[in-house]
Amino acid sequence: MTFNYIEILIKLALGLVSLVFVINMTGKGNLAPNSAIDQIQNYVLGGIIGGVIYNSSITILQYAVILIMWTILVLSLKWLTNNVGFVKQMIDGKPTLLIKNGEIDPEACRSVGLSASDVALKLRSQGIFQLKEVKRAVQEQSGQLIVVQNGDENPKYPVITDGVIQSDVLDTLSLTEEWLLDHLNKQGYDNVANIFIAEYDKGQLSVVTYE
Repeated sequence: MTFNYIEILIKLALGLVSLVFVINMTGKGNLAPNSAIDQIQNYVLGGIIGGVIYNSSITILQYAVILIMWTILVLSLKWLTNNVGFVKQMIDGKPTLLIKNGEIDPEACRSVGLSASDVALKLRSQGIFQLKEVKRAVQEQSGQLIVVQNGDENPKYPVITDGVIQSDVLDTLSLTEEWLLDHLNKQGYDNVANIFIAEYDKGQLSVVTYE
């Protein structure tokens, strides 16, 4: 079996250009995956390049069309996850509250595949040795455990992200949606959907809109 090295080189170059283009268009998620879809994009591209590059029966034109189809699919999915709430939740999932006010939720832990020893290990890695020290612990979609300890003045969590009110964060702060909406109205924000991110810090709201 002989190889056309020029054809292989062209296919490699097309795969490289396609990868660079997608990373630049979608952000750097593929370099440091934060969600399942980031991982899948890497696997699919690797499968396309690996499965096609040495297959002489697939022409360069056919290979280019496959890469274009893959790129369109990735960019379309990225747009949907950024602009359609239920698609984002379906694809990326959502953070899971594991510990609240020193009490751990076993069902929540099991739902994300964590045992008690796994949670304890994650807490110890952050210098926390007792559950009562934890005001709030959330596992992000990336698998990272974010912990807010008792006494922390800043909860380190936004109360609105991507136009969606984070009710569990408000519960942790002992605040209500009515309180949040009232303060937003006082600042001239009457549509939560237009808010990119809103953070609570020492009784004050810091708001960033899409516009």
